[in-house]
Amino acid sequence: MRDSFRIVCGLLLFAICAFATAAERQPKDRPNVVLIFVDDMGYGDLGCYGNTVHDTPNIDRLAAEGQRWTSFYASGATCVPSRRGLMTGRHPALMGRTKLLEARDKLMPAMFRQHGYKTAILGKWHLAGYPQDFTTSPMHPLECGFDDHFGTPGSNDVPAPQGKVQNRELFDTCDKFTFQVPLIRGREIVEFPANQELFTSRYTAEAVRWIETHKEEPFFLYLAHNMPHAPVFASERFQGQSEGGRYGDVIEEIDWSVGEVVRAIHDAGIEKNTLVVFTSDNGPWSMFGPHGGTAGPLRGEKGTSWEGGYRVPGIFRWTGQIESGVVEGMGANLDLYATFSKLAGGTALDESVTSQAGFISQDLTGTLLRGEPSPRQKWLYGSGGAIAFRSGKYKIHLSSKVRSSNPETRKREPVTKHDPPLLFDLSDDLGEQRDIARERPHVVERLRGEMNAFRAQ
Repeated sequence: MRDSFRIVCGLLLFAICAFATAAERQPKDRPNVVLIFVDDMGYGDLGCYGNTVHDTPNIDRLAAEGQRWTSFYASGATCVPSRRGLMTGRHPALMGRTKLLEARDKLMPAMFRQHGYKTAILGKWHLAGYPQDFTTSPMHPLECGFDDHFGTPGSNDVPAPQGKVQNRELFDTCDKFTFQVPLIRGREIVEFPANQELFTSRYTAEAVRWIETHKEEPFFLYLAHNMPHAPVFASERFQGQSEGGRYGDVIEEIDWSVGEVVRAIHDAGIEKNTLVVFTSDNGPWSMFGPHGGTAGPLRGEKGTSWEGGYRVPGIFRWTGQIESGVVEGMGANLDLYATFSKLAGGTALDESVTSQAGFISQDLTGTLLRGEPSPRQKWLYGSGGAIAFRSGKYKIHLSSKVRSSNPETRKREPVTKHDPPLLFDLSDDLGEQRDIARERPHVVERLRGEMNAFRAQ
């Protein structure tokens, strides 16, 4: 009798464990989130966005299996504003003089941590400036909601060698150690200067290990690649492999990295419980030739208010939850704040968050999970004095510039004011080539009014 009882108990225990394991492998209401955030990749740099030179099968597959957004915007046309918007849900042009130091407990990683997530950043931070000792900065990632950190304080071109400026000539002649960039784990500098050829491969290896270590608990992994910000470097195995030259080598290594991360998610058995988002911080730095990418059919580049400065790849994949397809509606990286909060917590954002100056983050889960139209209908562009505004298919430019700075001297480019504003219909003029302001002055005035209301909210 006792033996029979032991057998029954053993079978019952096995069944319970098996059920628990199966339940663990099934989709949950609260997904893990892996945000892959690359630096200065253009709208036209990927095969799934029309590039015919770069070989990007892993990112293209991610797009085919998920949603590919065609009007996804960075919060800013340069590195820091874009990251400020991403991490706060607030439009950088509407934040005023707010110091992020005073809102560290409301940044994206802190929000995830408050919902019980483990958090990590691998790569570029760029929200603490370049203090004399980044490891003790009150804006260090470990002070802002991240449990783990491995990466650089900011861009891979800072600081420049003494007596030099970050220009085309220096990028053409520099090597992987020219820029004295520290690689930091937590609060310890582990390599100085860092070998820039190894950035992408090192972050990828760390991401794979981190996913395996934390697969049994909800997590937020922010994989913020330094590349393809100029000067561009790829590891030895990718050098000279792309038809797109040096820049293409870097893009194809990033594509390899995405494949490794997706494979790690699959191998960990959490594919149905993990949302993967891929996007870029702003448009390409095309003025640096072989060190910069392409905006494809879009006009402009990094640092401008043309579409090429702000519109970036936006890809979302959550197996079994997001139906594959193309989304034409607008979204922005600052909308990820409200979206992730809804997925992680399931409740409305606290008023202490939504009442912050410039908080305009929209929850995109209706579009992602149910195919509803995107809630974002308007967007404000503002970079270095160049100002534009979009509402629906129409966009006005109050001022503009060709590029952010001169690639040789690095002096700021002049801003051209437009009175009346330029008007473009992006539905049939994606490249912003035909100004139709004289034909539709009533549309110009309507957008002026909407822009003023947008700024005042």
